[in-house]
Amino acid sequence: MVRRPEPLTPPAERFTSPLHDERVAAWLGMALGLSFGTAFATGLFSHFMQHPPDWMYWPSRPVNLYRVTQGLHVIGGLATIPLLLAKLWTVYPKLLQWPPVRSVGHAIERALILLLVGASLFQLATGLFNIAYWYPFPFFFPTAHYWTAYILMGALVIHVANEWAKVRRTVMTRPEDTIGRRRFLLTVAAAGGAVTVTTVGETFTPLADLAVLAPRRPGVGPQALPVNKTAQAAGIARVGPSWRLQVQGPVDLTFSLQDLHTRFPAHTARLPIACVEGWSASGTWEGVRLRDILRTAGAPEDARVRIESMERGGLYRTSWVDPPHWHDPLTLLALRLNGSPLDLDHGHPCRLIAPNRPGVQQTKWVHRLVIT
Repeated sequence: MVRRPEPLTPPAERFTSPLHDERVAAWLGMALGLSFGTAFATGLFSHFMQHPPDWMYWPSRPVNLYRVTQGLHVIGGLATIPLLLAKLWTVYPKLLQWPPVRSVGHAIERALILLLVGASLFQLATGLFNIAYWYPFPFFFPTAHYWTAYILMGALVIHVANEWAKVRRTVMTRPEDTIGRRRFLLTVAAAGGAVTVTTVGETFTPLADLAVLAPRRPGVGPQALPVNKTAQAAGIARVGPSWRLQVQGPVDLTFSLQDLHTRFPAHTARLPIACVEGWSASGTWEGVRLRDILRTAGAPEDARVRIESMERGGLYRTSWVDPPHWHDPLTLLALRLNGSPLDLDHGHPCRLIAPNRPGVQQTKWVHRLVIT
C-alpha cells in the first residue's frame, strides 16, 4: 500500500517560539534604527571632514571631537552586529513566509526589506573587515561604504514609515507573558555591551587592558603610540641630514632640521591621533607652530596650505590645512614625541599634528608646504 505524503506545513507556521513575534521585533527594530542613524551621522561627519567641499571649513576645536565621533561610529557599529543578528533571527519566519509574494504592493515591500537587510549586512561586514585591515573584496572600501550608507538609510526611512503604526501599537500593548522576551532582549543587550567593553579601550584609555578585540591599543607602538602605516610600508628607509623643509608661497623658504629648532620657538601640545578605523591615542608633541612658519613666508590670513610628504604614493601623501587649523596655536610641525625625537614610523624628522583632525590627515614625513 502506497502511503500518501502529508501536506507541507507553510514555513511561517513551523516557528512557534514566542520570541518570533512582533513585540520583540519592534524593540529590536527601534534599537537598530537608533544605532544605524548614529552610525550614518558620524560616518558623514568623518567623510566630509576628510573630503570637505571648497566652501566648508571644519573647526579645530573641540580638540577631541573627531576622536569621539569616529570612536562612536566604529565601536557603535561593532555593537550593532549582535543586535542585527538577533533581529534577523526574530523575523526570519516572515522572510520564509509562503507564498513569498501576494500582490504587487507586497512584492515591492519585500524587495525593500531585502534591500534593507542586504545593505545592513554589507555595511557591518565590510566595516568589520576594514578595522581588521583585511580587504577580500575587489572594490574600494570607503567609496562603497559611503554610498551604501545612503541606500541603507533610504530603505530604513521608508521601512520605518511603513511599519510605524504597527510598531507603536505593538509596543504599547502589554503582552500576557514577557519573561522569555525580556530575557532574550537582555541577552542581546549583554552581547552588545560585551562587544563595546572589549573594543572601547582602543580609544578610551582607562579600559585599554580590556580591549582584547580591538586592532590597536593605546600605548602599544613606537614611543608608546600606535602606528597605522610604517615607514617601510610608505617606502621610506631612512632620512639623512640633507633633509630640508621647503616652503612655497609669497616668500619661498628652506629650513634644515637645525633651523626649525633654532629659528622658531618650541611649543608643546597634548593631542590625539584619531584614526578612521576607530582607535585613538594621545601623545605629547613638541615642535614648531605651523602658523609661525607660514607667517614668516608671508601667507595671507585666508590661505590654504598643502602639506606634502616624502612618501612617493598613496591617497594620503598630501593633505590640506585650512585657516581655522593653521591659525590654531595647537597645530604643530612636530619634531618630538613623548620626550624623544620622532621615530621614523611616526614621521621623522617632521610631521603635522593638529587638533580635531583625522589621523590620515596628520601627514608624516613632511618635506614641503605649499601656500595657495
